[in-house]
Amino acid sequence: MRRPRGELGSRAPRPTEGATCAGPGESWSPSPNSMLRVLLAAQASAAQLSGLLLLPPIQPFCLGPSKWGDRPPGGGPPAGPAQGLQRLLEQARSPGELVRWLGQNPTKVRAHHYPVALRRLGQLLGSQPQPPPVEQTSLQDLSQLIIRNCPSFDIHTIHVCLHLAVLLGFPSDAPLVCALERERRFRLPPKPPPPLQPVLRGGQRLEAALSCPHFLRHPQQHLIRSLAEARPEELTPHVMVRLAQHLARHRLREPQLLEAIAHFLVVQEAQLSSKVVQKLVLPFGRLNYFPLEQQFVPCLERILAREAGAAPLATVNILMSLCQLRCLPSRALQFVFSPSFISHISGTPHAPIVRRYLSLLDTAVELELPGYQGPRLPRRQKVPIFPQPLITDRARCKYSHKDIVAEGLRQLLGEEKYRQDLTVPPGYCTDFLLCVSSSGAVLPVRTQDPFLPYPPRSCPQGQAASQPTTQDPAQRVVLMLQERWHFCRDSRVLLGSRALRERHLGLLGYQLLPLPFEELESQRGLHQLKSYLRQKLQALGLRWGPEGG
Repeated sequence: MRRPRGELGSRAPRPTEGATCAGPGESWSPSPNSMLRVLLAAQASAAQLSGLLLLPPIQPFCLGPSKWGDRPPGGGPPAGPAQGLQRLLEQARSPGELVRWLGQNPTKVRAHHYPVALRRLGQLLGSQPQPPPVEQTSLQDLSQLIIRNCPSFDIHTIHVCLHLAVLLGFPSDAPLVCALERERRFRLPPKPPPPLQPVLRGGQRLEAALSCPHFLRHPQQHLIRSLAEARPEELTPHVMVRLAQHLARHRLREPQLLEAIAHFLVVQEAQLSSKVVQKLVLPFGRLNYFPLEQQFVPCLERILAREAGAAPLATVNILMSLCQLRCLPSRALQFVFSPSFISHISGTPHAPIVRRYLSLLDTAVELELPGYQGPRLPRRQKVPIFPQPLITDRARCKYSHKDIVAEGLRQLLGEEKYRQDLTVPPGYCTDFLLCVSSSGAVLPVRTQDPFLPYPPRSCPQGQAASQPTTQDPAQRVVLMLQERWHFCRDSRVLLGSRALRERHLGLLGYQLLPLPFEELESQRGLHQLKSYLRQKLQALGLRWGPEGG
């Protein structure tokens, strides 16, 4: 039976020439940057043109029943008329023929036929070296068909049609693009309203910033500085403790913030317990920063006198911070060295750490307070202060220069002429120790006593640290590695514990030879490092090898 004209299987005449591609209801020609210009100039196959459209070629009913609803139950083959219409669209020879197949068979058109038609349109435009102009009315009719039926499209079909329309050169304000974009937005699930953020003021902002995990892992000094702008009445002890801990943990020597903490401590003295105060003064000792606040030390002395017996560990921690700042209040020292205090802490869980801190305080009294007349720590209570490298050095040993410096000394001097990681009385661990004769010759360590006496022989305070090596028949030279993490961040100020160790070793009579990390990092290879060490040792007047004895 012959089919009526206009139904599936009928042929349509070729379109007439003389019109340019236009969007529905408007005159339009491709802009220089439009994808349509690329398609018109393309000398490519249909598969290559599909690549230009950034989408794979559509296979018959490849999107499945969940997308288009054309596959019958049970997963059987798609319906014949719909498959036939898709074949006709894919074989259409002109835009006008595309419009006719879609407009004259409304009962057989499915949603997925429209992106097939748009894709075939791109193929037709790029299939000839000089393609004929496209009928304006044909493109308008195709656009109207899509606009009229797009409310029934699912979100995937809308995305495909919108993408193809844009690539074909439709401007963003064209009716087709606007209709598809409107339907796309309508299909999107509504976004939940953003949760209401609580209004944070003053100290709450400080606490929130300091509690942020990203802020704790990646300290930013410019943000830290901005926190100092909060008004004093907005600050709380908890906020100031968090700020002090943050500065100490990340070695941030920020004078403005440290002064703010010192001022807060003085103003809030009556409300602060010694357990809170120990946390507030921690960054001052660690960062080797003595505040300008004149009442800082008197305030701490009053707090220690008031609460020393109630919190022994907090009391000793406060004194340790003051010791790093070269400030040791005699009244507090007399209390912690008293037999009653020592007896009180002996049976407590924190007795080992307190005894170590008391041993360091006793060493500081011996070396730095010659006029002190109060009680001292009994000899039987003393323990080595730092019998091994500090925790930070052990944790960062793979970044340290110690191994390469040790190898350089071994090749330069010989293994018998230096000692590494030797702990000297009263318990300070040295990086490298050399024994030097009165003439400056480096001697084998095994033939000499590497330790200087402790307590040191009576001499004017500071003289032992300043004596030249040639005036002492048994001089000990200590090479001190100054690694990057031994300093405050972005500063040349040594951390309090490092400065305290170097100060005490110098007062004990050891000749110190610092090796800064900048100089060590500038040495390229072991050969350069050996030359660097040779220059450093010769600058002290040291000799070794056959000429050195």
